[in-house]
Amino acid sequence: MSLEDEDKKDERNITGQEKIEAIHSKILDEMIPKVGMEFKSEDEAYNFYNAYAYKTGKYRITDFIAQHTHVTSTPSKSHLHRSQRKLTFVQAQEIDIADSSGIAPKASLELMAKRVGGYENLGFIRDDYKNYLKTKKTIQMKVGETGGVLEYLQSMQLEDPYFFYAIQVDQDDLISNIFWADAKMMIAYSHFGDVVSFDTTYRKNQSGRPFAMFLGVNHHKQTTIFGAALLYDESAETFIWLFDTFVKAMSGKKPKTILTDQDPAMAKALTSQWPETCHRLCIWHLYQNAVKHLSGVFAKFREFAKDFSSCIYDYEEEQE
Repeated sequence: MSLEDEDKKDERNITGQEKIEAIHSKILDEMIPKVGMEFKSEDEAYNFYNAYAYKTGKYRITDFIAQHTHVTSTPSKSHLHRSQRKLTFVQAQEIDIADSSGIAPKASLELMAKRVGGYENLGFIRDDYKNYLKTKKTIQMKVGETGGVLEYLQSMQLEDPYFFYAIQVDQDDLISNIFWADAKMMIAYSHFGDVVSFDTTYRKNQSGRPFAMFLGVNHHKQTTIFGAALLYDESAETFIWLFDTFVKAMSGKKPKTILTDQDPAMAKALTSQWPETCHRLCIWHLYQNAVKHLSGVFAKFREFAKDFSSCIYDYEEEQE
């Protein structure tokens, strides 16, 4: 190695040492690991070094395996590490209050972040917030209504061997979604299931869980139910599971046309799972959108409401 190379090596060492000293100058001396330190337990040692890593944004490398490397982060991103994220009891209580008051998670999270001077001071991220609510609701369902629901479904299956039900659980083995359909619903779908209306506007009291129904019209122009579900939320993942389960219950038959609202998660799931099914908006939502976006036209032109109604109801052929 040349003298020039030695100088460069020393320069790099000095630069690295200076960086370490600069980091240590910003934290308390008792928080800096030192040779000879003793701890009462392995957990105490882990917590000590974890707190040190949070302040510095780094972990010291004691062994290097080329096949298993990680990109280090800056101290400003330490709060994103899983090991540094934890909901406190007070924070959990605040989330419970916001949820029971109907405050959206996004708004609640923004308020909590402002109160402590930024998201980096919260101690958790948005995913932790959402996971807490999901776990809480599924636990409530498990210890509250799930026992009764499962008992009902099992009893129905004993009475009707063709009764179908399916349950989806989350990563903690807690029930999140339930679907069911009896033999009468399946028979009705086999005859009248070409066009299906999918509705999730119903909500259970308190928990606000969506109650979804697959609906149709029989030969007497009467509303008939093809299936029902109690869902955790209205995410694309939930709808994907539900649509797959519905088709499984109906022996693989998919509807030719489905009527829904404008939910983007629902549209995404339909495009993914039922690409050959024609997706249209229901009339009620068409009117709601018309009133919302064309209120001035309705007020200015008296005949517009009649003409609009004619466009919806009076034409059955595309050429007309």
